Amino acid sequence: MKIVVTGALGHIGSRLIRKFPSVFPNAQIVMLDNLLTQRYSSLFDLPSEGHYRFLEADILTADLVPVFAGADAVIHLAAITDAASSFGKANEVEEVNFTGTQKVAQACAEVGCPLFFPSTTSVYGPQGDTVDEACQIDDLSPQSPYAESKLKAEQYLRLLGEKEGLRFVICRFGTIFGTSVGMRFHTAINKFCWQAVMGQPLTVWRTALHQKRPYLDLGDAVDAIGFLICGNLFDQTIYNVLTVNTTVGEIVDMISSFVSDVSIEYVDTEIMNQLSYTVSNQRFKEQGFTSSGNLEQEIQETVRLLGMARGR
Repeated sequence: MKIVVTGALGHIGSRLIRKFPSVFPNAQIVMLDNLLTQRYSSLFDLPSEGHYRFLEADILTADLVPVFAGADAVIHLAAITDAASSFGKANEVEEVNFTGTQKVAQACAEVGCPLFFPSTTSVYGPQGDTVDEACQIDDLSPQSPYAESKLKAEQYLRLLGEKEGLRFVICRFGTIFGTSVGMRFHTAINKFCWQAVMGQPLTVWRTALHQKRPYLDLGDAVDAIGFLICGNLFDQTIYNVLTVNTTVGEIVDMISSFVSDVSIEYVDTEIMNQLSYTVSNQRFKEQGFTSSGNLEQEIQETVRLLGMARGR
């Protein structure tokens, strides 16, 4: 078995490449990363039972066809994922997240290997009540260049599936939380944990404290990818994948139970909206997937690991 992972050294990828040798024994795991974020440490201490091959390569310029040839699955994690900062680099986000996905998908179609593509629940934009994958394209309202690029990539995959028979699956991930060797701290929960432990105020969007949003445990994200590959569920379907819908206020309360003297600083952002909504993952549950992540436990673990650096 051969599995190719683009963006393999990032937040999700660095956890996935450590988990997959136990999920897919004897599989060759080909790791692509352009090292732009210099997360070299994601290659440290990989499991001895894994069969790894690392390629320093950029999806925008590399010849992907020979890399993907013979693959049982391509997991396309390479992307610019910081929604808040994507306003200042919309063209770069478009190139990496959309044009890069085009190149990956075209190579998959050429060699006949299936593609896993992680999108985002941010494509739903300001909604009310509960939303699911049946939400019509005209009702989607991505609120950042990041979310726009993901939605555009979704549409391209569907087109390529119709025209060239590309087998793919799209997962709209909730906001990731949890630790990994290659993690960053730009997403809400991880950022709040960092700020709290470092004695900084939590920078909360001015309208967001009581708004409910979907969040995804990193372990659940990795398990979901493995579940889809094991089940060969490359059915050209979109699945919402999340662990919990919760509010920023509830997250702050959890962090406050592990870090004393937590304060909040309200900030403005171009993504702000006034609506609270929840995302349904019933479609994925009906495939047999059950999430096992625990938000409070992951916050505690993140705080513990960071606290060691602060002598707490």
